[in-house]
Amino acid sequence: MSTARVTQIPTAQSGVTQELSTAYVRELFKNLESGDGKGFFDHVLDNVDWIVEGTHPLAGHYHSKAEFLAHTFEKLEKVLPQGAELHTEHVLVSGDLAVVELHSLATAKNGFRFDNRYCWVCRFVNGTIVEVRAYLDSVMVARLFEENPI
Repeated sequence: MSTARVTQIPTAQSGVTQELSTAYVRELFKNLESGDGKGFFDHVLDNVDWIVEGTHPLAGHYHSKAEFLAHTFEKLEKVLPQGAELHTEHVLVSGDLAVVELHSLATAKNGFRFDNRYCWVCRFVNGTIVEVRAYLDSVMVARLFEENPI
């Protein structure tokens, strides 16, 4: 897969433009892979528009980073002792959008293997994520919380 480099975005620090690239997005998502949520979420707008699709305990339309974290990652921390253990599998960049496929290889408190796959469609402005549409296996998330109530 080729790296698309088409959108010029000004950086906040220098005023110099950089291109949104697959390499930039992969580097950003490495923070989630290493368990550095802060390193990732430092690049997410405080009033991000984040939709988690589906009909499960994490689904919803969140209008801020704080709201999203409280209703998703903080819930997951209660049932996944080692966190979501996300791994980036594929990244495609086009314009100001990045499509990122992720794989969770986590284990729940009860031993349930949370082998979930995600697709996040992220829109960037000035190198910051401002919008996300997240797709995942709703049945698996529902089962996770049924077997590991919080």
